Amino acid sequence: METRKRSLVKAVVWNFIGFCTMTLVGLAATGSASIGGAMALVNTALGFACYLIYERFWARISWGRGNV
Repeated sequence: METRKRSLVKAVVWNFIGFCTMTLVGLAATGSASIGGAMALVNTALGFACYLIYERFWARISWGRGNV
């Protein structure tokens, strides 16, 4: 079973990657680092919460896991 700590670390790393990507996309789309950064911050906060809930939900489901 996936531990909460592992789910949290995975979510933080994934969202850091997403934050960097979204900052560049926002900068390219708007030409403004501050607007791009703000867009990335909002996206990261929402994405982090959704991803963490999603991971914890799936951690409770045994379907598709092998008997290791």
